[in-house]
This record gives sequence, structure tokens and C-alpha cells, in this order.
Amino acid sequence: MIVYLIVSISLSYCRAMIKLFKIKDQKREDAANSSGRAPVKKQSAGELRLHKDISELNLPKSTVISFPNGKDDLMNFEISIRPDEGYYQGGTFVFTFQVSPSYPHEPPKVKCKTKVYHPNIDLEGNVCLNILREDWKPVLNINTVIYGLILLFMQPNDEDPLNHDAAAVLRDNPRLFETNVRRAMAGGYVGQIYFPRCI
Repeated sequence: MIVYLIVSISLSYCRAMIKLFKIKDQKREDAANSSGRAPVKKQSAGELRLHKDISELNLPKSTVISFPNGKDDLMNFEISIRPDEGYYQGGTFVFTFQVSPSYPHEPPKVKCKTKVYHPNIDLEGNVCLNILREDWKPVLNINTVIYGLILLFMQPNDEDPLNHDAAAVLRDNPRLFETNVRRAMAGGYVGQIYFPRCI
């Protein structure tokens, strides 16, 4: 009987404490709402770091950042790159960035929205850039990734390809590779594959 009484009192005490915590949280929320401001969403460490990275971006004139979901969604954005030299000069290539809350401990997920004839970008938009995989370190940032993407357009790498056909043509016949790039960017077929215009 004594044990039952102690357990009963303990349960009653726990329920009372939970109710008090709920009341406190509700009062805090009501106070924030009554001041006319929306409740403040707590930012993750990844969001804070990304905010810092974006505020410190040093983009060349050929590169533009945009936020299709609005400025409130920093974790998803797009980068447009318009190379001003090399095989891809004059084309516009759009990349989506999805950044996880655990950034910078894991790299952003980057995909190319523009279908492109490139040895390091496959037809589904996957990008082969070492700093997005095995060479990622938390000291790297969004600026580093963007400059890595720009470098892919200035110096495509046939040694670590995702598009093996494009890599073989680049390695064996650079003139034909340039012709294929121009044809693809103008909106045409390379082999059996159609590429929408991106010039």
C-alpha cells in the first residue's frame, strides 16, 4: 500500500511538472506572438555557417546566385555559371545546391540542371568534383565549390569522368570534342542524344 501511494504521488508529480513545462512554453510562444513578430525559428549550426559563407561569397561576374524558394530557404539555391573562356564559353549552366543541416561536416549536394556534353557531368546532372566527395573537408566552403565548378568548364578532366564517351573524345580528338560541345550548346544532337540550347 505504501509503495502504491509513493508511485501514485510520483506519477502525479511528473504529470504536474509536464503540465507546468507546457504552460511555460505556451506563455513564451504567446509572448513572442503578441509582440507582432513571428516565432523565431532556431537555426542549425549548418544554417549559421551557410549564412556566413553566402555573405562572404566572392563570385566572378560570370556567376550568379539565386534563391528560387525565397531568401528564407538558404539551404537550397542555384548557381548560374556563364564561362567566359574555354570550350564552354558563352553557355549558361545552372546548378542546384542542397545543403544539409550537418554542413560543413558533409558537402552540399550539387546537380547540374542544364543538360551538358561534359566528361565530368553525366546526363542526369551528377557532377564529378573531388571536393564534393572524398576530398571534402569542413574548412572548405560554398565559394570553393563554385570555383571548382567554374574550373570544370575551363579545364574538363578526362581522367575522372562520369560521361565516358565525352572523356574519350576529349582525350583522343580535342577538335571533335570542341565541335560536339558547340553543337550541344547550340541545341542539337551529339550521337543519339539531344541537348537543349544553352547559349
